This record gives sequence, C-alpha cells and structure tokens, in this order.
Amino acid sequence: MALTNAQYDEIMRGYDRRQLENRRAADTRRRLVYEKLPRLQEIDGDVASCSVQRAKLLLDGDAAAAAAAKERLSALGKERKSLLREHGYPPDYLDPIYTCPDCRDSGYQGGVKCRCFKQEIINVIYAQSNIQEILSRENFEAFSYEYYSDQDINPTTGLSALKTAENAVRECRNFIDCFDEKPKNLLFYGDTGVGKTFLSNCVARETLNQGHSVIYFTAFQLFDILSRGVFDRDADAIAAHQSIFDSDLLVIDDLGTEMPNTFTVSQLFLCVNERILRGRSTIISTNLSIGQMTERYSERTFSRIMDNYSLIKLFTGDIRLQKRQRHI
Repeated sequence: MALTNAQYDEIMRGYDRRQLENRRAADTRRRLVYEKLPRLQEIDGDVASCSVQRAKLLLDGDAAAAAAAKERLSALGKERKSLLREHGYPPDYLDPIYTCPDCRDSGYQGGVKCRCFKQEIINVIYAQSNIQEILSRENFEAFSYEYYSDQDINPTTGLSALKTAENAVRECRNFIDCFDEKPKNLLFYGDTGVGKTFLSNCVARETLNQGHSVIYFTAFQLFDILSRGVFDRDADAIAAHQSIFDSDLLVIDDLGTEMPNTFTVSQLFLCVNERILRGRSTIISTNLSIGQMTERYSERTFSRIMDNYSLIKLFTGDIRLQKRQRHI
C-alpha cells in the first residue's frame, strides 16, 4: 500500500505520541505505587544495580558469582510480584504500557510492518476513520433482540426470527473467537433493514479491537475503486488493491446495489477467490436471495461462496421502520 512521505511521517508521529503518553502513564503509576509501597522502589533499585553487577561478572568470566547474582534477581522479582499482589495490583502493573503489545508501539516487528501499522495505512489512504464513529454505535453492546419476534417462523427452517438472530450472533461470536486460528467468511442475506449491516459492523469492531486490519466498502465503493484502478490507472485506487486482497478482514456491504455488468461479475469472483487463496476473511451482506445471487454473479462465483462461507439469513420487520414507529 503506497504512502506519501507526509502520510508516513504523520503515522510515525502518531506512534511517537502514543509512546510518550504511555510512558507518562507508566511513570504516574510508578510514582503513586512507590509512595504507597516504598519497598517496591528499593526492590527496583536493587534489581538495576544487581543487573549491572551480573553483566560485569559475566564479562569477567566469574560464572559462579554471575549465577549467584541471577538467583538474587529471581528472588527480587518474586518479592516484587508478591508485594504487588498483596496490595491488590496485578503482577505486571509496573511493566511498560503499550497500546500494541505486538510491536511495543514502534509500528514494526522484526523489520516488518505490524498489524496496527497496516490498519493505520488503511485509515490514512482510504479515509476509514469514519467507520470508528459508526462502530461506536453499532456493536454487540448496542445489539437488541427486541426487534426479532419469537412468533414469526421461517417455514424452511422452522426457527423463529428471534432464534435465528440468536444463532446469527452466536455464529458471529465464534467467527471472532476463532479469527486467529482459521480464516472464516460470512454472508448475511435477507430483506432490507433486518440487521445485516449492523451485525457486520459488530464483527468488524471486535476484529479491530483484537488488533487486526479491517477495511470496509459498500459494493458500489468497492467496484468503483477496482474500476478506477483498472481503467483509469488511478494511483490511490491501484494502491487500494493490495489492501482489498491483503487486509485481515474485508467487509463488503450491500452487495447487489451496484450496477451489474461483466466487470463487476468478474471482479467479485477475483476478490472472493483471491482472498480465499490468501487465507483472508471476508464478510458480505446483501439484500439478494440465493437464487438472485447465483443468477447475477454466476454459478462459479456462488459456488466459491457456498463452499467457503457461512450463510446467515436474517428476517424480521424492517428494524428502521420499527424504530421510527417507536420514536427511537
């Protein structure tokens, strides 16, 4: 994903600010705990001096004395953790604070961009920062079953709208819990206003919170970017291709609202197939029925979806209409 020098510098300044804020927070913690437990400050001082002494002993080749210093360091560490626990603090309370423990807020792991850095790139290039505001409203904490009736039955499955929604949330939770173990894909389908986009956003938020890179497009936006990259050779659109194929999670919302043509059909297959091959997870939501999807996007595309996606059909009365009627 291409970044200008200015964009790269802005991201790195963000990491510098993050490191500074976390150091200040850690220093404040240490100061307050030292005031309450002076022995902890003594222990940390002893650990520092003992570590220096052990290093010198190792350089001098005095293995026996170095081993004794190592035992002393181990005893001090145990006393430190025990003292913290006794006074209600977790054992790692005075450890350095990191927003991203993987890269320790450097942006890199072993010279390779960390997952958090990749998400920063997505945020910068594709103006995804607005999704954060959406996800603050559309998440599992805000999800409500009250709009799904236990009297409305799907004759095909024999399940009520409520039970179907409960199963869908369970499937979403499983998707999140197993995200690191095995790539999975979800297809939400059903009528307008039944909660498909809401649940997609719930999963996106939890996945982001786990430190994974997430990119969200409506179907119209996705095909527009792909089109501009292929036909106009637009630099930003070309850069977007890598993110579309490589982000940990791609969310395609409202599939079927774009203008259908041979280009969109071929590009959907490419996107679905390439992400499956790369082991990347995808969520698709659509108002189309299974039959309409097969008819519009070809059996080849839908066959890949059927074999690799969990299909989740939601049904209920239009939730947006229900909210307006209830003045919510």
